[in-house]
Amino acid sequence: MSVSELSTSTQNYLKAIWGLKEWSSEPVTATLIAKQLGLKLSSVSDAVRKMSKQGLVSHTPYGSVELTELGRQYALVMVRRHRLLESFLVQALDYTWDEVHDEAENLEHAVSDMLIERVDKFLNYPTRDPHGDPIPTVDGQVTIPSAHRLTDSGAQPQVTVERISDSDPQLLAFLKEQGIVIGAVLTTREGTPFSESLEVQVADSTQWVVLGRPATDAVFVAHHSL
Repeated sequence: MSVSELSTSTQNYLKAIWGLKEWSSEPVTATLIAKQLGLKLSSVSDAVRKMSKQGLVSHTPYGSVELTELGRQYALVMVRRHRLLESFLVQALDYTWDEVHDEAENLEHAVSDMLIERVDKFLNYPTRDPHGDPIPTVDGQVTIPSAHRLTDSGAQPQVTVERISDSDPQLLAFLKEQGIVIGAVLTTREGTPFSESLEVQVADSTQWVVLGRPATDAVFVAHHSL
């Protein structure tokens, strides 16, 4: 069975489950999936039972939801489509990185495998999308960069931005205005006590920017190597 034979909703579920585990060690539950997709818990529970019967996920009542090997393969096909399309929209059609997520969500269900491979070739086989997320290869290989949330960094002399969550377009636009983009080198210091904030300074800038918890949770960084 090809991924195109799965329903659009099933494709979305599989991609969401993969995405929830990609950068987190937290178990994926039906509640988390419902929050991620903006759906009712009852709808997600029904879908999980259906996907379990299809051999796409394993699930214990009130427990975590995990992709089977088959489910993982299909999820990575959809992740690959989404991230290549985002990359194409930015590089070829001059979309900004805060505009591409919803467009890619619509397109990924309609395109053919052939078109995706042509896009991959056109872009010279990129390994990461505009937000720093790794793009799975055509044979389903994916390497997750070594990075952690800016929230967990504390005061650091220099860190490099490796990935920024694309879940909030307004936050993406704000971060870009501040120069906080993929590859940016940041110096960080603790914010106001009890405020759950960090102050960051982009390399070659004299300005300090205060970032609250939603922003520091969305930015993933790694130790900067000279």
